[in-house]
Amino acid sequence: MHLAAHDRLFVLTGAGISAESGLATFRGSGGLWNGHRVEEVATPEAWEANPVLVWRFYSMRRRDALAAQPNAAHSALAAIEQKMGDRFYLCTQNVDDLHERGGSQRVHHMHGTLFQSRCEGCDATFADSALYEDAASLPKCKDCGAQVRPHIVWFGEVPLDMEGIERELERATILLVVGTSGSVYPAAGFVHVANQRRIRTVYIGPEEPHNVDAFDEVILTAATEALPEMSRKIERDS
Repeated sequence: MHLAAHDRLFVLTGAGISAESGLATFRGSGGLWNGHRVEEVATPEAWEANPVLVWRFYSMRRRDALAAQPNAAHSALAAIEQKMGDRFYLCTQNVDDLHERGGSQRVHHMHGTLFQSRCEGCDATFADSALYEDAASLPKCKDCGAQVRPHIVWFGEVPLDMEGIERELERATILLVVGTSGSVYPAAGFVHVANQRRIRTVYIGPEEPHNVDAFDEVILTAATEALPEMSRKIERDS
């Protein structure tokens, strides 16, 4: 992928880039998510029915994310950002913090983040890496006393700052998608928006996404191999 001096790069990353650091992908075999059906842990209905189970699940995910380390793909994206500055925009479907720990400065988590929680009463969000694994430990808001939930966009909820995402996609000249299944909307539709606007589209990942036919270029290899090479090429061409 060649980048000219005027190009603006919009990067969308999915579970595949985190999987290369050892984190389980959202959709495991048999439609389970680490042994839980999606409906049990990642919907507003699940939260309403069993907040203890939901918090236990996200506490497990916090623990797993803290144990994982950024990989070469995360570092390569950080290096590309450093080179391109504000012509680079990183939007991730992932809720871990591996991009930040890999060196990325400006990351938009469209599905929320594991390490923030949100009050259901006053809607305040705050940094939070604690583990809540039983009913007695469930958090309450320090300001209003209401129940606190993970700051995660669940199925049936609207991703965060879609207006900002659409604005950045409209400005882009290249859309680079890394490690997504191409089946979770609205993110899976970004490539179709890019096609309508004649934005060049590139996919990187070891397996074809469901929307593979929509891309101009498909690189079927691990992100930890392809992105460092892309970063080096951008450095050579600059």
